[in-house]
Amino acid sequence: MAKEKIHVNIVVIGHVDSGKSTTTGHLIYKCGGIDKRAIEKFEKEAQEIGKGSFKYAWVLDKLKAERERGITIDIALWKFETEKYYITFNELKEKIDRRSGKKLEDNPKMVKSGDAAIVELVPSKPMVVESYGEFPPLGRFAVRDMKQTVAVGVIKAVDKATVQTLAKRK
Repeated sequence: MAKEKIHVNIVVIGHVDSGKSTTTGHLIYKCGGIDKRAIEKFEKEAQEIGKGSFKYAWVLDKLKAERERGITIDIALWKFETEKYYITFNELKEKIDRRSGKKLEDNPKMVKSGDAAIVELVPSKPMVVESYGEFPPLGRFAVRDMKQTVAVGVIKAVDKATVQTLAKRK
């Protein structure tokens, strides 16, 4: 029977442009997570647009916009925890204009600071919430991470799914 591998979680934290993606990409390469040919390809492509030092960052940066702008923006799935709950943003439904509420984009791949979006939240434990229109005190939420508020919102609708429906989603 093969020995089970130990699972290691690595979190890289740093200021903007401090080299988080480059360091992580280099670590992935050194640990054998990506081969030398791929790194050489990234280096050639990066040099073509004048960003030769970004070859390791490109291990993580898959989108063209990420590579051209030199930033990591892919956030297709967000997960966060509060003191009591573990919650996943399953899907970004649509990006909306903050002032008018009009739809700007369906199924956006990212949102940035200052953007507004409609998201589907699926808590892992029961939560007491209502739509803002039904009962305003239970119709607001705040997402906190590392003791800082990272998002606030208003609950537009609540899909009161049964246990069977939730089991089918997983």
